[in-house]
Amino acid sequence: MNEEITRIGIYCGTFAPIHNGHVNAAKAFMDQMQLHYLFVIPTALSPWKIRDEGDDAQHRMKMCELAFEGEVGVIVSDMEIEKGGITHTVDTLRALAREDRRLFLLLGTDMALKLEGWSEPDEIFKLCYPTYVRRESDKLLEKQIIEKNNIYLKKYGKICRRIMTNEIELSSSEIRQRVREGRDISHLVPKKVEKYIKENNLYL
Repeated sequence: MNEEITRIGIYCGTFAPIHNGHVNAAKAFMDQMQLHYLFVIPTALSPWKIRDEGDDAQHRMKMCELAFEGEVGVIVSDMEIEKGGITHTVDTLRALAREDRRLFLLLGTDMALKLEGWSEPDEIFKLCYPTYVRRESDKLLEKQIIEKNNIYLKKYGKICRRIMTNEIELSSSEIRQRVREGRDISHLVPKKVEKYIKENNLYL
């Protein structure tokens, strides 16, 4: 076994804004996959989501930096924002791949179920080990994941491994709505992120 292999985690997302569910998932990902480094990568434009009016990628980037400030091994990268436009995950994986690296990709359940529909799914499975975290308590999804993993194993020789965390039914869109309505979000986002949202009048 090559002891010089560096285990790299990749966590891409819109993060508009980043919240406690994202942070908890990232920490569990680092721990359970025994990662040396975790790249948190805010997207410029997601191929899966409609961009909100007034979205500012630099604000999202800054909030990610604040959320992970002081976390050893976490690298908040603007590589997709700098590239601009829609970035496909396979391109980000190619950019980070090295012979001395083993890549792990963190997904939500919904994205794990859609992997076959991504750009070059066969290449994604070659370049990394996909993992997923549950953000919901819908038991029916568990059957769907098992069925998908059977397909992935036959087609690509790998499955999506689950990262175990407490399920947090929380979304960024819910937080944006709460801000618009003047409701408290202090229990949903890191303190520094809450302060940044208020200081910059985001999501109003």
